[in-house]
Amino acid sequence: MSLDISTLFLVATLICALLGVMLHYFGRQEKIPALNWWGNAYLLGALTVALWTVLRPVFGETVTLAMAGGGFIACGMVWNAARVFHGLKPSWPGLLLGALIWFAAVASLPAEQEALRMTIGAAIVAVYAGLTANQLSAERRKSMQRRWPTIVVPLLHGTVLMLPIVLADLWPSSHSGFVGNAWVTLFAVELVLYAIGTVFVIFMLVTERTVTMHKTAASIDPLTGMLNRRGFSEACARMIDREANAGRPVSAMIFDIDHFKSINDRFGHPAGDEVLKLFAAIVASSLRISDLSGRIGGEEFAALLPCSIDEAVTAADRVREAFQNCGIEVDDAPVATTVSIGVAGGPAGVELDVLLAAADTALYQAKRGGRNRVVATAEQPVSLEESRRKAAQTREHQVVARGGSVGQAVA
Repeated sequence: MSLDISTLFLVATLICALLGVMLHYFGRQEKIPALNWWGNAYLLGALTVALWTVLRPVFGETVTLAMAGGGFIACGMVWNAARVFHGLKPSWPGLLLGALIWFAAVASLPAEQEALRMTIGAAIVAVYAGLTANQLSAERRKSMQRRWPTIVVPLLHGTVLMLPIVLADLWPSSHSGFVGNAWVTLFAVELVLYAIGTVFVIFMLVTERTVTMHKTAASIDPLTGMLNRRGFSEACARMIDREANAGRPVSAMIFDIDHFKSINDRFGHPAGDEVLKLFAAIVASSLRISDLSGRIGGEEFAALLPCSIDEAVTAADRVREAFQNCGIEVDDAPVATTVSIGVAGGPAGVELDVLLAAADTALYQAKRGGRNRVVATAEQPVSLEESRRKAAQTREHQVVARGGSVGQAVA
């Protein structure tokens, strides 16, 4: 069964136009500039193919070939859409460079060099496809297993476009006409698949980013920008596991802003919010980038540090002193800003709840001792597993002391 090339290009044009309108619509609805770039690229590509097909018999070969430069601009727009999607600025020279090279090739090469012009055009689009694939796979932290469509789809398009160069070297010249027709048919079919496949990749990336944004929003306190209780607990669990594998201790802090209710009562809740944001900024600037901190409720904050309790006490006192000396004022009236801090350290693998409970006990002692101070736990908390083991040993010793046996202790 033979495929009519004109029909294939007509189908590709209609599909590209439809997908362009759809991408443009969603780009405006979701306020995603990259979707507008992709939509405009599809519409320009569809318009270029349509004009090339309709006007070729009227204006002749040279004019219509020059008009094909719009298609190369569309390829540059696809690459720029990938750049914009990853937060980069559009490359305007890169957008126009492919079309300029094509115009130069059309103007300088004679008509009998049609194969060379086709090769140059294929190479330009293949380069844009490679740049697009590289840009779409730029987030290295993502698993390549999940990212493979973003690489394969543009590279497949570039491979098909480079076929004329390979076949021109491998195929006898007597079959060049057959090769050219076969390649044009293959390109028309691949163009339809590429248009659909690229939209699939685009929506896969947009969906992935949207899900990530929602997950991040669910873990962040909107007032201070710090981790909320849920986000803090999840991040701490990962840190504790990592430090446990390395056999290193961890330390926890709990911060409670002193007399925070009186600040709200005296200056109003907006002023209280400013104090909370100021304290969050002080904590972030006073701790190391490897330390975790978050707002766990009201005026209470917490931090987890991969270090010994002595180092944690030093860091806690640094936060306390910075907050005391911040010198915030509301309506030209100074606001007394002090914080009480409880610190607890634990061995490798200690549970977060155990560590925070010990730090909370120390915080209570700091409050009772006059506030604006750092208190560390006298005893190092142990993991739940260790506490169960010690409890079992205690029961065993009690039974043996009464003249019983280990079996009786277990029973």
